[in-house]
Amino acid sequence: MAEPSNSKIFRPCARVIGYTAPMRIMVANAKGGCGKTTLATNLASYCAEQHQTALIDYDPQGSAMDWLKVRSPHLPHIEGVAAFKKHQPHLSTRTWSLRVAANTTRVVIDTPAGLHGHELSEMLQHTDVLLIPVIPSAIDIRAATGFIRDVMLSRPFRINPRPLAVVANRVRKNTLIYAKLERFLQSLKIPFITSLRDTQFYVRASEHGLGIVDLDDARERDGDDWRPLLNWLDSTAQQLVAANDGADTLSSAASPQDS
Repeated sequence: MAEPSNSKIFRPCARVIGYTAPMRIMVANAKGGCGKTTLATNLASYCAEQHQTALIDYDPQGSAMDWLKVRSPHLPHIEGVAAFKKHQPHLSTRTWSLRVAANTTRVVIDTPAGLHGHELSEMLQHTDVLLIPVIPSAIDIRAATGFIRDVMLSRPFRINPRPLAVVANRVRKNTLIYAKLERFLQSLKIPFITSLRDTQFYVRASEHGLGIVDLDDARERDGDDWRPLLNWLDSTAQQLVAANDGADTLSSAASPQDS
């Protein structure tokens, strides 16, 4: 059975010269229970190793913020934004609830279940990269199909397609349902980046505000699963830099020159 291919060794992705905005990574799937918060908190932990990182929580359950509350101050700092409290029509706009510190270079956004329609479109407008976690079950495979369709048909995505990728979550590879999930993901013609195994390491890490990267035994065993995703984000960040620099060049060329 083919594994998600990516043999590059992870290198810190800190080359963001000229790209003033942070890269905003949204973790989303309309289906609840697919491990969005687990993916978001662990990704934030990895990003914080090399970047000024913020974690924005739109899920009314507030699980990502609960995770941050028990995180040790001795670990790399992650700024928390409880957007589910701020984003109320009579209090604020979504742009306000997305504000982070000026020196932030990575923003991870945890989203609620049931994300669709106008809310999905609005959040995509403030997203650079979309990660879609999917777990091995027939129900989740069907739900992921519908969500990916909704994303691709949304107005913000049609006007400005964002990089998006799928991550298989809570995986036991030697099972028939994983084989079915793998075939489905490879048929999507969008990047299927990696598979994260079903392990109690994630439960243990979550209880203490940690990521897999913060547990020595888990980092050694599960780090290989994360490298393809981290490398893909590194490459995407470089593409954002290049696109931003190219847009600046075109803008300068089009501007009237001083006489």
